[in-house]
Amino acid sequence: MRERLFSLISKYNLKANSDLGQNFLIVPDIIERNVERAELSGRDTVLEVGPGLGVLTDALSRHAGKVYAIEKDPRLVGILRVEYDWPNVEIIEGDALKVEFPAFNKIVSNLPYQISSPITFRFLRYDFERAVLIYQLEFARRMVAEPGDKNYSRLSLMVRAKAYAELVERIGRGAFWPRPRVDSAVIVLEPKPRDERIELNEDLVRALFQHRRSTVLSSLKKSHHMLGLSKEDFKRVRGILAEVPHAEKRVFQLAPSEVRDIEEFLSAEGVMC
Repeated sequence: MRERLFSLISKYNLKANSDLGQNFLIVPDIIERNVERAELSGRDTVLEVGPGLGVLTDALSRHAGKVYAIEKDPRLVGILRVEYDWPNVEIIEGDALKVEFPAFNKIVSNLPYQISSPITFRFLRYDFERAVLIYQLEFARRMVAEPGDKNYSRLSLMVRAKAYAELVERIGRGAFWPRPRVDSAVIVLEPKPRDERIELNEDLVRALFQHRRSTVLSSLKKSHHMLGLSKEDFKRVRGILAEVPHAEKRVFQLAPSEVRDIEEFLSAEGVMC
Protein backbone atom coordinates (compact mmCIF):
# COMPACT_ATOMS: atom_id res chain seq x y z
CA MET A 1 0.00 0.00 0.00
CA ARG A 2 2.68 2.49 1.06
CA GLU A 3 5.02 1.23 -1.66
CA ARG A 4 2.26 1.67 -4.24
CA LEU A 5 1.76 5.29 -3.25
CA PHE A 6 5.43 6.23 -3.45
CA SER A 7 5.77 4.32 -6.69
CA LEU A 8 3.05 6.52 -8.20
CA ILE A 9 4.61 9.68 -6.77
CA SER A 10 7.92 8.75 -8.40
CA LYS A 11 6.38 7.60 -11.68
CA TYR A 12 4.48 10.84 -12.21
CA ASN A 13 7.04 13.12 -10.52
CA LEU A 14 4.16 14.26 -8.37
CA LYS A 15 4.32 17.23 -6.03
CA ALA A 16 1.49 17.73 -3.58
CA ASN A 17 -0.64 20.82 -4.15
CA SER A 18 -0.73 22.67 -0.83
CA ASP A 19 -3.47 24.98 -2.15
CA LEU A 20 -5.72 21.92 -2.34
CA GLY A 21 -4.64 20.65 1.08
CA GLN A 22 -3.02 17.51 -0.30
CA ASN A 23 -1.50 15.37 2.45
CA PHE A 24 -1.67 11.70 1.51
CA LEU A 25 -2.19 9.13 4.25
CA ILE A 26 0.59 6.53 4.00
CA VAL A 27 0.05 4.23 7.02
CA PRO A 28 -1.83 1.05 6.04
CA ASP A 29 -2.95 0.26 9.59
CA ILE A 30 -4.83 3.56 9.90
CA ILE A 31 -6.52 3.00 6.55
CA GLU A 32 -7.62 -0.49 7.56
CA ARG A 33 -8.91 0.72 10.93
CA ASN A 34 -10.99 3.41 9.25
CA VAL A 35 -12.45 0.90 6.81
CA GLU A 36 -13.36 -1.32 9.78
CA ARG A 37 -14.91 1.64 11.61
CA ALA A 38 -17.17 2.28 8.62
CA GLU A 39 -18.64 -1.22 9.08
CA LEU A 40 -18.88 -1.77 5.33
CA SER A 41 -20.66 -4.50 3.45
CA GLY A 42 -21.63 -5.14 -0.13
CA ARG A 43 -24.88 -3.23 0.34
CA ASP A 44 -23.06 0.02 1.16
CA THR A 45 -22.43 2.94 -1.18
CA VAL A 46 -19.52 5.04 0.05
CA LEU A 47 -18.75 8.68 -0.68
CA GLU A 48 -15.07 9.61 -0.53
CA VAL A 49 -13.91 13.21 -0.78
CA GLY A 50 -10.29 13.70 -1.82
CA PRO A 51 -9.16 10.21 -2.86
CA GLY A 52 -5.67 11.45 -3.69
CA LEU A 53 -3.70 8.56 -5.15
CA GLY A 54 -6.34 5.97 -4.36
CA VAL A 55 -4.84 4.18 -1.36
CA LEU A 56 -7.97 4.50 0.77
CA THR A 57 -10.19 4.14 -2.30
CA ASP A 58 -8.59 0.79 -3.08
CA ALA A 59 -9.37 -0.50 0.42
CA LEU A 60 -12.93 0.81 0.23
CA SER A 61 -13.48 -0.89 -3.13
CA ARG A 62 -12.74 -4.28 -1.57
CA HIS A 63 -15.36 -3.89 1.17
CA ALA A 64 -18.21 -1.76 -0.24
CA GLY A 65 -20.66 -2.39 -3.02
CA LYS A 66 -20.02 1.00 -4.65
CA VAL A 67 -17.59 3.89 -4.09
CA TYR A 68 -17.94 7.42 -5.43
CA ALA A 69 -14.65 9.32 -5.14
CA ILE A 70 -14.76 13.09 -5.69
CA GLU A 71 -11.41 14.62 -6.71
CA LYS A 72 -10.79 18.25 -7.65
CA ASP A 73 -7.22 17.91 -8.96
CA PRO A 74 -7.31 16.87 -12.65
CA ARG A 75 -3.78 15.45 -12.35
CA LEU A 76 -4.93 12.96 -9.74
CA VAL A 77 -8.11 12.16 -11.62
CA GLY A 78 -5.99 11.17 -14.62
CA ILE A 79 -3.68 9.01 -12.51
CA LEU A 80 -6.57 7.23 -10.79
CA ARG A 81 -8.26 6.43 -14.08
CA VAL A 82 -5.06 5.10 -15.66
CA GLU A 83 -3.57 3.19 -12.73
CA TYR A 84 -6.63 1.46 -11.29
CA ASP A 85 -9.31 -0.76 -12.76
CA TRP A 86 -11.92 -0.82 -10.03
CA PRO A 87 -15.22 -2.32 -11.19
CA ASN A 88 -17.20 -0.64 -8.40
CA VAL A 89 -15.51 2.79 -8.17
CA GLU A 90 -16.63 5.91 -9.99
CA ILE A 91 -14.28 8.90 -10.03
CA ILE A 92 -16.09 12.23 -10.07
CA GLU A 93 -13.95 15.18 -11.12
CA GLY A 94 -14.99 18.38 -9.42
CA ASP A 95 -15.23 20.47 -6.28
CA ALA A 96 -16.88 18.50 -3.47
CA LEU A 97 -18.47 21.72 -2.20
CA LYS A 98 -20.25 22.25 -5.53
CA VAL A 99 -20.82 18.98 -7.39
CA GLU A 100 -24.08 17.13 -6.98
CA PHE A 101 -23.61 14.22 -4.62
CA PRO A 102 -24.74 10.81 -5.85
CA ALA A 103 -26.86 8.66 -3.55
CA PHE A 104 -24.75 7.20 -0.71
CA ASN A 105 -25.21 5.84 2.77
CA LYS A 106 -21.69 6.10 4.23
CA ILE A 107 -18.73 8.49 4.01
CA VAL A 108 -15.07 7.62 4.48
CA SER A 109 -12.50 10.32 3.72
CA ASN A 110 -9.14 11.84 4.49
CA LEU A 111 -10.53 15.33 3.95
CA PRO A 112 -8.67 18.30 2.45
CA TYR A 113 -8.30 20.32 5.63
CA GLN A 114 -9.11 23.74 4.21
CA ILE A 115 -12.67 22.65 3.40
CA SER A 116 -13.28 20.88 6.71
CA SER A 117 -15.97 23.24 7.95
CA PRO A 118 -18.07 23.73 4.79
CA ILE A 119 -17.88 20.08 3.74
CA THR A 120 -18.94 18.94 7.22
CA PHE A 121 -21.95 21.27 7.15
CA ARG A 122 -22.77 19.95 3.69
CA PHE A 123 -22.56 16.33 4.86
CA LEU A 124 -24.99 17.10 7.68
CA ARG A 125 -27.66 18.14 5.18
CA TYR A 126 -27.79 14.54 3.94
CA ASP A 127 -29.20 11.37 5.40
CA PHE A 128 -26.42 8.81 5.87
CA GLU A 129 -25.69 6.06 8.34
CA ARG A 130 -22.08 6.67 9.35
CA ALA A 131 -19.06 8.75 8.40
CA VAL A 132 -15.40 8.10 9.24
CA LEU A 133 -13.44 11.28 8.62
CA ILE A 134 -9.90 12.57 9.16
CA TYR A 135 -9.53 16.19 10.24
CA GLN A 136 -6.86 18.39 11.76
CA LEU A 137 -6.72 17.61 15.48
CA GLU A 138 -7.79 21.09 16.58
CA PHE A 139 -10.82 20.99 14.28
CA ALA A 140 -11.72 17.50 15.50
CA ARG A 141 -11.58 18.63 19.12
CA ARG A 142 -13.97 21.46 18.34
CA MET A 143 -16.36 19.02 16.65
CA VAL A 144 -16.72 16.93 19.80
CA ALA A 145 -16.54 19.73 22.39
CA GLU A 146 -19.38 19.93 24.90
CA PRO A 147 -21.15 23.10 26.07
CA GLY A 148 -18.88 24.99 28.44
CA ASP A 149 -15.65 23.46 27.09
CA LYS A 150 -12.87 25.81 25.99
CA ASN A 151 -13.10 24.39 22.45
CA TYR A 152 -16.90 24.75 22.22
CA SER A 153 -17.74 26.77 19.12
CA ARG A 154 -20.32 27.35 16.41
CA LEU A 155 -19.05 24.15 14.80
CA SER A 156 -19.53 22.19 18.04
CA LEU A 157 -23.09 23.45 18.40
CA MET A 158 -24.13 22.78 14.79
CA VAL A 159 -22.68 19.27 14.81
CA ARG A 160 -24.25 18.47 18.19
CA ALA A 161 -27.64 19.67 16.92
CA LYS A 162 -27.72 17.05 14.18
CA ALA A 163 -25.27 14.25 14.91
CA TYR A 164 -23.27 12.19 17.36
CA ALA A 165 -19.54 12.74 16.97
CA GLU A 166 -16.69 10.79 18.59
CA LEU A 167 -12.94 11.37 18.34
CA VAL A 168 -11.61 7.81 18.11
CA GLU A 169 -7.93 8.17 17.17
CA ARG A 170 -5.19 10.77 17.12
CA ILE A 171 -2.82 10.60 14.14
CA GLY A 172 0.73 11.96 14.15
CA ARG A 173 2.14 14.05 11.32
CA GLY A 174 4.43 11.27 10.14
CA ALA A 175 1.42 9.30 8.92
CA PHE A 176 1.13 11.62 5.92
CA TRP A 177 3.13 12.66 2.87
CA PRO A 178 4.06 15.43 2.82
CA ARG A 179 4.06 15.88 6.59
CA PRO A 180 1.48 18.45 7.69
CA ARG A 181 2.36 21.01 10.35
CA VAL A 182 -0.21 19.68 12.80
CA ASP A 183 -1.51 16.36 14.10
CA SER A 184 -4.77 14.91 12.84
CA ALA A 185 -7.62 12.86 14.26
CA VAL A 186 -10.31 10.42 13.19
CA ILE A 187 -13.93 11.36 13.84
CA VAL A 188 -16.83 8.92 13.62
CA LEU A 189 -19.99 10.86 12.80
CA GLU A 190 -23.52 9.47 12.93
CA PRO A 191 -26.61 11.59 12.23
CA LYS A 192 -29.23 11.65 14.96
CA PRO A 193 -32.70 10.26 14.21
CA ARG A 194 -34.75 12.87 12.36
CA ASP A 195 -37.02 13.52 15.33
CA GLU A 196 -33.99 14.29 17.52
CA ARG A 197 -32.25 16.70 15.16
CA ILE A 198 -32.53 20.40 15.92
CA GLU A 199 -32.66 22.75 12.95
CA LEU A 200 -31.13 26.10 13.85
CA ASN A 201 -31.08 29.48 12.13
CA GLU A 202 -27.47 29.80 11.01
CA ASP A 203 -27.58 33.62 11.04
CA LEU A 204 -28.56 33.54 14.70
CA VAL A 205 -25.84 31.01 15.53
CA ARG A 206 -23.22 33.16 13.78
CA ALA A 207 -24.46 36.27 15.58
CA LEU A 208 -24.25 34.59 18.96
CA PHE A 209 -20.86 32.96 18.46
CA GLN A 210 -19.34 36.15 17.11
CA HIS A 211 -18.97 36.90 20.84
CA ARG A 212 -18.86 33.41 22.30
CA ARG A 213 -17.63 34.44 25.76
CA SER A 214 -20.23 37.18 26.17
CA THR A 215 -23.66 36.61 27.64
CA VAL A 216 -26.49 35.86 25.24
CA LEU A 217 -28.00 39.30 25.78
CA SER A 218 -24.69 41.09 25.27
CA SER A 219 -23.88 39.05 22.19
CA LEU A 220 -27.25 39.77 20.57
CA LYS A 221 -26.82 43.48 21.24
CA LYS A 222 -23.32 43.50 19.74
CA SER A 223 -24.33 41.43 16.70
CA HIS A 224 -27.84 42.75 15.99
CA HIS A 225 -26.77 43.76 12.46
CA MET A 226 -26.11 40.07 11.70
CA LEU A 227 -29.80 39.43 12.32
CA GLY A 228 -30.77 42.04 9.74
CA LEU A 229 -31.65 44.68 12.32
CA SER A 230 -30.91 48.31 11.52
CA LYS A 231 -30.03 50.76 14.29
CA GLU A 232 -33.64 51.93 14.33
CA ASP A 233 -34.92 48.33 14.51
CA PHE A 234 -32.50 47.59 17.32
CA LYS A 235 -33.75 50.55 19.34
CA ARG A 236 -37.31 49.31 18.86
CA VAL A 237 -36.60 45.77 20.07
CA ARG A 238 -34.00 46.53 22.72
CA GLY A 239 -36.48 46.00 25.52
CA ILE A 240 -37.66 42.72 23.99
CA LEU A 241 -34.10 41.40 23.89
CA ALA A 242 -33.83 41.82 27.65
CA GLU A 243 -36.49 39.10 28.01
CA VAL A 244 -34.75 36.57 25.77
CA PRO A 245 -34.36 33.05 27.25
CA HIS A 246 -30.95 32.24 28.76
CA ALA A 247 -30.07 35.96 28.56
CA GLU A 248 -27.35 35.79 31.21
CA LYS A 249 -25.81 32.54 30.06
CA ARG A 250 -22.47 32.66 28.25
CA VAL A 251 -22.79 31.78 24.57
CA PHE A 252 -20.20 28.98 24.78
CA GLN A 253 -22.36 27.28 27.42
CA LEU A 254 -25.44 26.98 25.20
CA ALA A 255 -26.81 23.61 24.16
CA PRO A 256 -28.60 23.38 20.78
CA SER A 257 -31.99 23.20 22.49
CA GLU A 258 -31.27 26.48 24.29
CA VAL A 259 -30.35 28.21 21.03
CA ARG A 260 -33.64 26.90 19.66
CA ASP A 261 -35.42 28.51 22.66
CA ILE A 262 -33.78 31.83 21.78
CA GLU A 263 -34.73 31.50 18.11
CA GLU A 264 -38.36 30.69 18.89
CA PHE A 265 -38.62 33.67 21.28
CA LEU A 266 -37.13 36.10 18.75
CA SER A 267 -39.39 34.78 15.99
CA ALA A 268 -42.50 35.03 18.17
CA GLU A 269 -41.62 38.60 19.10
CA GLY A 270 -41.06 39.59 15.47
CA VAL A 271 -37.34 40.22 15.96
CA MET A 272 -36.45 37.51 13.45
CA CYS A 273 -38.38 36.21 10.46
